[in-house]
Amino acid sequence: MKFTSFAVCALIAATTAPLASGYQIKGDVVNCRSGPGTSYGVVKTYKKGQNVSITCQTTGPSVNGNNIWDKTSDGCYVADHYVLTGTNGYVAEKCGSGGGSTPPGNGGGYCKKVNQAGLNLISKWEGFVAVPSPDPIGLPTVGYGHLCQKKNCAEVKYKFPLTKATAQLLLNDDIPKYTSCLADYLNNSVKLNDNQWAALASWVFNVGCGNAKSSTLVKRLNNGDAPNTVAAQELPKWRMAGGKVLQGLVNRRADEVRLFKTASSKQAHPNCQ
Repeated sequence: MKFTSFAVCALIAATTAPLASGYQIKGDVVNCRSGPGTSYGVVKTYKKGQNVSITCQTTGPSVNGNNIWDKTSDGCYVADHYVLTGTNGYVAEKCGSGGGSTPPGNGGGYCKKVNQAGLNLISKWEGFVAVPSPDPIGLPTVGYGHLCQKKNCAEVKYKFPLTKATAQLLLNDDIPKYTSCLADYLNNSVKLNDNQWAALASWVFNVGCGNAKSSTLVKRLNNGDAPNTVAAQELPKWRMAGGKVLQGLVNRRADEVRLFKTASSKQAHPNCQ
């Protein structure tokens, strides 16, 4: 993602669900991801022998015959294959089955995608890149701001050089990762229309889930402050990358504020219409 100064920070989930604890990591270095699957970004890593607590479990892509993914107390997901639970079955309740295992936001009823205005905004500011290349602060990206997870962006399923059409498909693939974490961080009491949602999705896409989680912007929305006021005051603060103010970020934030303030009767959070 263009102009992002840091990789996605570690997520710390707030949950009241009972923890299944004391399970050891059995891989040498195991990635804990922002969602249940290898297509999600790496939030943190665990070392062999490290104990983890499991808040809930869900299904995802199979790893060595086991399609269960464990959500840890750090709020990220690790393939159950790499955790010594003693079974290939469930040792904790299923994510979303009740209690605090659901996201602290709306529990999955959010809009996974963003509207066309939001896609246009993201595409405009990320810019089209046909083959993996360093962005202005040196991070390897391709398409419309896809941050490479593997060497030469080997995880991308579309052929290089990308066309604008396949780059748009890649962007559509990437968006749910960021709308998912945004939904996790917002309380049900935060009411957002589709333009407000799209503007925030663009912001999270740019700054990363971890930075969004710890932001004053999210805290203020959850505290009940007026959304338009929060956006106008908080979004412009996110204008730095690599320790410098970048005019591109200043301009992008202004575009996001304008989109956020554009009236719409279509609700996107907490219940997508």
